[in-house]
Amino acid sequence: MKKIWIVLITVILIFVYIPQNIKAANSQNKTVSIPSEILSGSANAQKSYYLDLPSGVSSSAIDVSSLKYNGTNQKVALTMENGKIKVTLKGVEAKQQIDNVLGYHGSFETLFVTIPGNSIWRYSDGVRWQINEWDPYINSQKHSDRNGQGSGTPRNDPPDMTVVTQSEVSRSGIKWYDKNVNSVIDSSQIIESTVQLVVPNESLPTTYVNHNVVNGNQFIIYYKTDAALKNYGPEQLSQNFDPSGHALGRRYKTNLSYYFSGSANITSYKYSGNISFDYTLPTEPTLTGTVTLNKPNPNPTKLGDKDEPVQISLMGQLQGYNDASNIDEWVFYAKEKDRNNTLKTKKESAKTFNVSTLFDFEIKKSSVTGEHFTQEYALTVLVRFKKPIVTKNGTITSLEQPLQISAGVYKNNPTVTFPPPPTNPTTPEGKPPIARISAPRYVKAGDDTLISGAASYDPDGYINIYVWETSGAQGEIGNASKGYVWYTPEQIGKTFPIALTVVDNENQTGSTSREITVTEPKPSAGLAIEGTLKQNRKTTLFNRSQSPTRFPLVSSKTRVTITAVSGGTNADIKYSGTLSDFENKDVLFKKPGKYKATIYVENTLGYSDSSEITFDIVPDEVPYNYFTLPGVVYRSPDFGNKAVVSLDDISYSSDKDVIGRRLWEYRYDSNNDGSFEGEKWVIFSNENADRLNLELSEVGKYEVRLTVFEEFGQPTIDEFVTEADRKSTNSDGQKLSSRVVEVKNRAPEVDWSW
Repeated sequence: MKKIWIVLITVILIFVYIPQNIKAANSQNKTVSIPSEILSGSANAQKSYYLDLPSGVSSSAIDVSSLKYNGTNQKVALTMENGKIKVTLKGVEAKQQIDNVLGYHGSFETLFVTIPGNSIWRYSDGVRWQINEWDPYINSQKHSDRNGQGSGTPRNDPPDMTVVTQSEVSRSGIKWYDKNVNSVIDSSQIIESTVQLVVPNESLPTTYVNHNVVNGNQFIIYYKTDAALKNYGPEQLSQNFDPSGHALGRRYKTNLSYYFSGSANITSYKYSGNISFDYTLPTEPTLTGTVTLNKPNPNPTKLGDKDEPVQISLMGQLQGYNDASNIDEWVFYAKEKDRNNTLKTKKESAKTFNVSTLFDFEIKKSSVTGEHFTQEYALTVLVRFKKPIVTKNGTITSLEQPLQISAGVYKNNPTVTFPPPPTNPTTPEGKPPIARISAPRYVKAGDDTLISGAASYDPDGYINIYVWETSGAQGEIGNASKGYVWYTPEQIGKTFPIALTVVDNENQTGSTSREITVTEPKPSAGLAIEGTLKQNRKTTLFNRSQSPTRFPLVSSKTRVTITAVSGGTNADIKYSGTLSDFENKDVLFKKPGKYKATIYVENTLGYSDSSEITFDIVPDEVPYNYFTLPGVVYRSPDFGNKAVVSLDDISYSSDKDVIGRRLWEYRYDSNNDGSFEGEKWVIFSNENADRLNLELSEVGKYEVRLTVFEEFGQPTIDEFVTEADRKSTNSDGQKLSSRVVEVKNRAPEVDWSW
């Protein structure tokens, strides 16, 4: 019997000490990375990511409660949506001033160029030339007559001299960069007072003499006519200029290249981290299929003169089964959806648990009748077994997994025309531009969505034209580098192409595309609390809720509540008015503790959302009280036979409040019995003095007491606080011997000399 009890106790102890976080044998953990990126602009303060699941993991196998964000961002929401992991994060905000940002003309390292000139005309006598030039002193044109070079008639060239011209300093088409082509700075972030114009020496023409910039917007350029002899063109004479004889009109030109430098105040938002989750491994044979589109790339792609090739990669993975010898064959099917006559079949006899193959199709040019076309494909992975397998749901001889994928093409937007080719076309020597699109993968119906091609660039020139194709979208971007589009509720669940073609200064083009899937116009409820989270201090609750632009929130349906979780009560929550609808609301908490705020919002289409935050209100700490004084002082005839006690207060507030008042008192041991009990306190200072002198007449011992009163070091809401809410403390906790001073008579001085 004793042995049985020992065994039972051992079993119980083993059970008790089993770690509680051990996963089930058929459960594994996976992580999915969030793209690491740093984005600028307030529009990027919060961002949602839709993350694809790892190969072999189905959404139904994921334990949703185990989803966890790991990283430095603040998580707003983390759910499963449309078979993907959806995580919404607040960016890690960083504000900094970036110096030496560079402003170029449309593309990185493309300089602005001005080509001003002067009208220089030869008179009919063939000798004199009229020099028309700019006079910077009167800010207007002037002219003078000079004899041309050489002798004889006519004199073919004007005199060798320096002439003056002017032109505007233009910032039209400026694009700011932080030292490289991929780091574009929005013009709104530039500190205007720091902007400087830069004329690089290596770009100066041979005609150049000097230049000035007036008021930041006008060039005054000096150049030589002799050096410009080959840089002119014919010009029609003015009506009041005699066109007879040897009269001749010329337009002499020079050029100046320039760019801008400056500083920018950048607010950036950093995103990084990963999502971890647990998923259940199958305990019985389970087939998982994965499909990938290899071509076209990008998808959708611009339709050329030929049929567009499509290549699909299809993979099957068998889990929960370990007898490879019982695999008879793998079979893969692929076809254009709803078109059985396009069916293609491939078989593999491999005795492995992972098998893949490729299928090739074409999107016929003749089938693309609209501005864009999407072809859907139906696919199936099947594995057959030699011998039947018994499962809990019955006996099986095969497993199959249906899948689908789509490929798309688009045409040029017919409303946009490209610049005409040159009359005598030549083969461009430069490099074509690179088109880049910045756009979200998923957008809510009714939400104005920024589509940007601003990151596009030309390696050796500049971009002249942006040509957009936004079929299905409301709104137009036109020829701008970026703009806003939106989609209707009827388009929920559908996918649309966004395509961009850019044209550079040599008429070369570059194209790219993205796909946008329209989701439900559900609002996002959100609250934030800022301020000093301390009792009796003002905090501010911010309504961060958002809804698609076209379907705003209904303010009358917004509901906000604040409740006490622990420490305080609901009666300790103070605010003016109601919490029914607000952008921000000042709130004060009378007691420290944990509190919770919740919000419910609904938009004009009836879609709703709710959210909550919890936060801690810390206590208002009492000030630290301590002062110093000498232990013994002597009466002195220099001070009317009084003793002077020097007092220094070193009290402070540990939670950044301020000492607003100091009350100094003393009491006298009148019967010299060593006790101050029953003695009366005398106030000798009620001002806020931290260093003062106490004058005492009687010999004996005195106890000094200091009481310090705090004033709030942070904003409060005056209507909800009283004087009693200001913390105070006295020096009773200080060691008594350090609070007592003894007044003595100084011993007389005796002189025995005579």
